[in-house]
Amino acid sequence: PAAPWETNSDSAAGDAAMSGNEGPHSADARFARIDEMPDEMFYGMPRLVTHIDDEACSALAAYYDRILKDDDRILDLMSSCVSHLPDMLMPAHVTGHGMNATELDANPQLDTHFIQNLNRTPRLPYDGDAFDACLIAVSIQYLIDPVAVFTDVARVLKTGGVVAVSFSNRMFPTKAIAAWREGDDRAHCNLVESYLREAGGFGAIAIEDISPHPGQSDPLFVVSGKVA
Repeated sequence: PAAPWETNSDSAAGDAAMSGNEGPHSADARFARIDEMPDEMFYGMPRLVTHIDDEACSALAAYYDRILKDDDRILDLMSSCVSHLPDMLMPAHVTGHGMNATELDANPQLDTHFIQNLNRTPRLPYDGDAFDACLIAVSIQYLIDPVAVFTDVARVLKTGGVVAVSFSNRMFPTKAIAAWREGDDRAHCNLVESYLREAGGFGAIAIEDISPHPGQSDPLFVVSGKVA
């Protein structure tokens, strides 16, 4: 099950409204967070859990089975102790990124990993055309400069490479940006789509609802694009 300290979008919106910490809903205010302390402090405690329920985890693995190929070089951005890759996939290499070494060490699907605070340093430590696919699973709500991150994702992906951003309605509300806390599922889809379009370099941008059992399990959505 999802971690007990996470909440969904509806309750988070109420918390934000009661906090009184949000300013006018301007372009900058959309990326404000309730907790602006250094991310290294918040993510310093390992959380060796999945952040969506088992049915949603299976749906994500099935989606990856459709878009990934054997021998792909995969960048699992904002990863943790699980990458949700299908068991039968045989990638050439899987590079994980995150904020907690213990979580990444516990992930059996990673070949290598690195620690980097993307909110401070959005440029990735790789040459261009390094990966066939970039995956971001249930973490997009924590980026405060997502367009800068996706601009660099487009740089490190090969031509035709795919980016797939999956998300549910679960979050750490104090670290999620205001636009995420205040939005519903449709707003989240539109927001992530806007990141890819503004970043440039991506075509064939698509939104998919891959929720396994609507109303019974965690909802799950994917926004994807391909490097043109």
